Amino acid sequence: MTRVAREERRDGRLTPEVPEQAPTRIAYLTNVYPKISHSFIRNEILALERMDFEVTRLTIRRSPDAFADPADEEENTHTTALLDGNLVAMLWSAIGRLVKSPRAFFKAMGVAAATFRRGSQGLVRCTAYFLEACRLADRMERDGLRHVHVHFGTNPATVARIASRLGAITYSLTMHGPDEFDAPEGLQLGTKVADARFVIAISAFGRSQIMRWSDPADWSKIAVVRCGSDPLFMHHVTPIVDTGLTDNTLVCVARLSPQKGIMLLIEAAAIVAQTHEFHLNIIGDGPMRAELEAQIEAHGLEDVVTLSGWLDRRSIWRELLASRALVLPSFAEGLPVVIMEALAMGRPVIATAISGIPELVDRETGWVIPAGSVTALVNAMIAALVTPTEQLRAMGETGRQRVRAGHDIDENVPDLADLLRPLA
Repeated sequence: MTRVAREERRDGRLTPEVPEQAPTRIAYLTNVYPKISHSFIRNEILALERMDFEVTRLTIRRSPDAFADPADEEENTHTTALLDGNLVAMLWSAIGRLVKSPRAFFKAMGVAAATFRRGSQGLVRCTAYFLEACRLADRMERDGLRHVHVHFGTNPATVARIASRLGAITYSLTMHGPDEFDAPEGLQLGTKVADARFVIAISAFGRSQIMRWSDPADWSKIAVVRCGSDPLFMHHVTPIVDTGLTDNTLVCVARLSPQKGIMLLIEAAAIVAQTHEFHLNIIGDGPMRAELEAQIEAHGLEDVVTLSGWLDRRSIWRELLASRALVLPSFAEGLPVVIMEALAMGRPVIATAISGIPELVDRETGWVIPAGSVTALVNAMIAALVTPTEQLRAMGETGRQRVRAGHDIDENVPDLADLLRPLA
C-alpha cells in the first residue's frame, strides 16, 4: 500500500496528495544469523534499510554465540529461525503445502531428492532442507514477500531453491567462498546459479570460481558487489603514532578455526619474539582455542600473545587503533571484511596471497605472503615491526583511499539494491 504526503502551503492550503514510495520488501536468509564473524551481512542489511528497504531476517538456525556486540543482540531479536526444534509445526507446514498445491509440492520434493542423489548430503539432512523450505515458503507468503536473497551457496541456497518450487518465490544469492568452491559439485553450484535470478560474487576471483562451475549461458547474471567496511571503521580514524609499547602491537581478528592459520601465526610469533619485543593480540574464538592455549604455553608466549575472545565493534576498533598492523595468515578465505576495516583505519595488513585478497592488499598497503610459509610470515611480521612509522602511515593512507574507493558499504549496496528492486 502506498502512503500519501500532504504539506501545508504558506497560504494555508494543502498541497495535492503525492504518493510516497512504499518500502521495498524482501527477505534475507542465511545459515546462521546473526553471527559474530558474519557482521558483513548485518552491515549489508542495515545499508539496504537506509535505502528504504524493509528486510525480513530469516535464518536456518539460531546462533550459539554469546554476542559481544549490542548490534548483534538487536539483530537477534528481529530474526526468525526456520529450524526451531518444533518438528510438529514443520510437518504440519509440509502437509499444508501438499494440500494447497500437490503439483508444486512434488516438484519441490524432486529438487530435494536430486540434492540427495547428486549431492554430498544425507537423507536426513535433505529431508530437513525440504521441511525448512516449506517453512520459508509459508513465512514469505504470509508476509506477502516474493523474493529472498541468500548469503552462501551452501544449505541456505538449497532451502531457497526448493522453496522456489513451492510457490511464487524467487531467490538470489551471494557466494563468498571458500566453502562453496571446496565442494562445488556436491553443493550443485551450477544448478543453484541457473535457478537464481542473479548471483553476487564479492571479488573478481570469486566471480571466476562461480563461472568455473556454472553454465556459460548463466555468466551474465553473475555480478561483483564488494563487501563494505562498517561506518565506524570508515569514519573514525587516528594515524599511527609512536606510543611506546603499543607501537609494537600486531592484531589478528579471526575465528579460531583451522582455515585461519592461527597455529602457524603462533609458531611465527615464537620465532619473532627471540629477536624483537612485541605483542600479538588475537581477537576471536572458535573450536581451536584449547589447542592454541596449549601451543602458547608450550612456547612460553603467555606475555607475548593474548587470546582476547570476541570483542564488540568498538573494542576491535580501539585495538586496531593501538596497533601497527593487522596480520591474517589464512589458508582459505573469501575476502575478509576485517582487512577492509584495518585498511579503512589506515593500518597496513599482512595477509596471504589467496582468493580475493591480492585485489585489495599489495606492497603499497602491506605485505602479501605465500599461504603456509612460516618463514614468509616471520619476515613480514618483523618488517611491520621495524618499518618507520612515517612509511607505515603512508601505506595505511593508501589502503584507506583504496577501501574508500571500492569498499564503502553505502556506495556498493546501491548496486545490489538495483538488482533486488525489480524482484521485490
